Amino acid sequence: MSLHATRYPGGVNPDIAPGWQLERLLQPSRLYGANGLRTGADGRLYVAQVSGSQISAIDVDTGLVESISPMGGDIVAPDDLAFDAAGNLFATEITEGRVSMLSPSGQSRVVCGDMPCANPITIYNGRLFAGECRPEGRIMELDLNGAPPRIILENVPMPNAMEVGPDGKLYFPVMGVNEIWRVNLDGGQPEVVATELGVPDAVKFDADGFIVSTQVGSGQVLRINPATGEREVLATIAPGLDNLSFIGKRLFVSSISGQVNEILGGGKLRSVIPDGMQFPLGLAVNEDGNLFIADGGFTYTMTPGGEPQVAGMLFSPGFPGYTRGVAASAPGEYVVTTANGQIARWQPAGQRSDILAEGFDRLYGVALAGDTVFAADAGSGRLLAVRNGEVSTLAQDLKEPMGVAVHDDAVLVAEEKAGRVVKVVGKRVETVLDGLRQPQGILVLGDLLYIVDVGAKSLIELNLSSGAQRTLAQNLPVGAPDGVVPKFLQAIPPLSGPMGPFAGIAAGADGTLYLSGDADGSVIALRPIVS
Repeated sequence: MSLHATRYPGGVNPDIAPGWQLERLLQPSRLYGANGLRTGADGRLYVAQVSGSQISAIDVDTGLVESISPMGGDIVAPDDLAFDAAGNLFATEITEGRVSMLSPSGQSRVVCGDMPCANPITIYNGRLFAGECRPEGRIMELDLNGAPPRIILENVPMPNAMEVGPDGKLYFPVMGVNEIWRVNLDGGQPEVVATELGVPDAVKFDADGFIVSTQVGSGQVLRINPATGEREVLATIAPGLDNLSFIGKRLFVSSISGQVNEILGGGKLRSVIPDGMQFPLGLAVNEDGNLFIADGGFTYTMTPGGEPQVAGMLFSPGFPGYTRGVAASAPGEYVVTTANGQIARWQPAGQRSDILAEGFDRLYGVALAGDTVFAADAGSGRLLAVRNGEVSTLAQDLKEPMGVAVHDDAVLVAEEKAGRVVKVVGKRVETVLDGLRQPQGILVLGDLLYIVDVGAKSLIELNLSSGAQRTLAQNLPVGAPDGVVPKFLQAIPPLSGPMGPFAGIAAGADGTLYLSGDADGSVIALRPIVS
């Protein structure tokens, strides 16, 4: 693997039809986000990636990234990591509710299969400790031979990445109360070590026995005296920090969005892995020509020619939740679908979101027509319409409906599992185009329908009046790599419902088509060549 390789082994050189030109607005990402960090015996930094179901090892000096447990493998949605003295890698699989072990030879087995929202994990003197990052989480010692776990503490409000301190006690952040606690390894009453932080989500110890903790809410890296609770700010990066690890005295920090930084003296940073996208998912262009990018727990806006700016994320005020589909509505306002089964109206600048409808299964695409919102619920197989708080079902028994678009008096829906696009007029469902592999995002411009077929890795244009069809782009970085079958990612309550990719598409006023390169983390612009 070269130093410049992306996380995705194919689809990096799309083939474009004559009359069009391609521009990458965002370069491919190196990782599928960056969650738990742990230093290996080989001196490399191992990083867990929930959204990509992948574990990678990073040479922090060269930037070389090697996949240790790839997408489609036995380890699903790894969130945190730990090594034992024999080099076995233990991973919490947060969407599976389990802890698994990966041997140095690549063999895996489940150590504990009943840990809802399994997240924090650490090993101390050969003993394995893990916890559940949920409102009533447990912290347990796990038996490597299959005996029932021993509960150390119960009803902890969202504990996260933990470590045993020099005093032999277990230290852990408690996100639900914005504190750091410690407890004896044998159990008992926990003690509060530090409070009024920036939503701590990881705790490790430096060589001097001080706590170093990432703050997911404030974006700060804090050094905390475990005896007094006094703290200093080592660096301020950005909200969304996830974990940290030391290589000798060098400190490295991960961010959920995908960046990994080394913390230098005086608050300075050295980028090891640049920031990127976990997917991305839905796209929309507003009245000012700005591009909105949904990336699950993060959302961004981009001005023409600019860099992406965070519009909101899971821990920012007013954020509607894990965002998948999006449509621009009024100025400064968007209608979004979330993995929590909600359709919401969101104003990022005002840090406000209002729920329009909720209680759905797996929402994906969304489109607007006047004061009516149309959305696809892939989980229930329904096309929904929401107007003035009333929800109606326009079509049901659809096979994984994904993208949604409006054309005249009809609503178009991409059925991923049926390999077709249909139109719904009244109670009639008619096929518009079939023979597709996995259609997801769709868009209508005038009489032209654009379809992102992730199975064929193609963008297809269909003239709805004449029926003429052509392929505008092939070998796109969408969908899973060839030969890989991604594992379905279950819910992570209360943070997210079931997760999943969605290759969105949007258009600018000048006819530019914007595509989500969910495979490699890029955003692509296809522009018609004007002679």
